[in-house]
Amino acid sequence: MTKQLLARNRRLRDKIRPKQGFAHFFHLGLVAFLPPIIFVLVRLDLVTLALIVVLLSKWRIFAVRPHHWLAHLRTNAVDFIFSLSILAFMTSTSAMSLQLLWAIVYEVWILFIKPGESALKVSLQAFIAQLAGLVALFVAFPEAPLAIYIITVGLILYFSARHFFNSFEEEHYSAYSYFWALFGASLTWVLGHWLLFYGPIAQVALLLTIIGYGLASLYYLTETDKLSALIQREIVFIMIGAVVIILLLSEWGSSL
Repeated sequence: MTKQLLARNRRLRDKIRPKQGFAHFFHLGLVAFLPPIIFVLVRLDLVTLALIVVLLSKWRIFAVRPHHWLAHLRTNAVDFIFSLSILAFMTSTSAMSLQLLWAIVYEVWILFIKPGESALKVSLQAFIAQLAGLVALFVAFPEAPLAIYIITVGLILYFSARHFFNSFEEEHYSAYSYFWALFGASLTWVLGHWLLFYGPIAQVALLLTIIGYGLASLYYLTETDKLSALIQREIVFIMIGAVVIILLLSEWGSSL
């Protein structure tokens, strides 16, 4: 059943991103010019128009029959997350050099990271999208209601995990994705009462990144038969040690 779902996802992705013909070259041209267009619109303070352009750039998702739309949205969720995160990063600063840097990062994502289909590259896509999404959420909405944080963090983690597990023949990918989303939402509910920041990065985003990277590394190495007992202990030790250090050195009283 899992193999059939993975094959179906690949067919749906090929429908969105055909590898030949006019639609293929038109799509490549559009996405290649997307970062500079967003950069110019942000510099002109046309943020709403930049957001519309980002959304319109995903038009191919809806270029098929409506009953495929939901599957296409799930397949391209990490790209949505990363694209909106880049827009949030660009609008959070007025420095042209930083905005240009984010535009370059976006171009690298579009041309080199997003097209990857190997397990390693898909895993990288999921990790980058989750990190960018979590950081951007608290950068763009530093004083949002706790409920918004909980729901949005849960969605970011769910789609990132689903994207990660879909690159493997994981029978329980849906359950694992829901569990990771529930864990992240619960942690956000607890830490959201003492929202701390390390520079622009919220504490909950940092913790979820460390824990998620550690768990994903263990899973990836297990599935590729590269996980030894020594490496497993090192990853677990580093992950737990980093979490403990962050919690112990946090100034909890300053946020009460």
